[in-house]
Amino acid sequence: MKYTIFIAGTILIIIFSWYLSIKYKRYHGIARFFAFESVFILVLLNFKVWFINPFSPFQVVSWFLLILSVYVVITGYLLLKRKGKPDSNFENTSLLVKSGIYSYIRHPLYLSIFLLGTGVMLKNPEPAQLCLGVINLIAVYITACIEEKEMISKFGDDYRVYMKETKMFIPFIV
Repeated sequence: MKYTIFIAGTILIIIFSWYLSIKYKRYHGIARFFAFESVFILVLLNFKVWFINPFSPFQVVSWFLLILSVYVVITGYLLLKRKGKPDSNFENTSLLVKSGIYSYIRHPLYLSIFLLGTGVMLKNPEPAQLCLGVINLIAVYITACIEEKEMISKFGDDYRVYMKETKMFIPFIV
């Protein structure tokens, strides 16, 4: 049963990656696949301990990161939809969004994937989960770097200036 869930989930992530970005020659979707896949595997590994010992330090930090992830993804997504003037695909915007959360960081949606993965990892931080957490971090970073090249191609000097004005993931730091 668990292998069926793993295979079905992986196929859904592949389809999502294809239809959202790779199909449109936006190759950050390849690296993003590994970020999503690592989070998916973490969920499969940790779902049994999700609510065990809910007030332990790891669980408290985990829940904080999961809630923060939801806030960041909703905020970033809604701004892209509202201000980015996307075509049929929400991530294919025609305007560079630099307001709201995007005035602090360039990649809130990728930050949310990292926060989600780290939150799920902390549910049961054993060696396999820690490795998947590192894979998630690397995949999110590579995804953002590839997308930055795509955004420079699309928005040119406006995006280069935006890169100098904002941090990649963490306001005022990174």
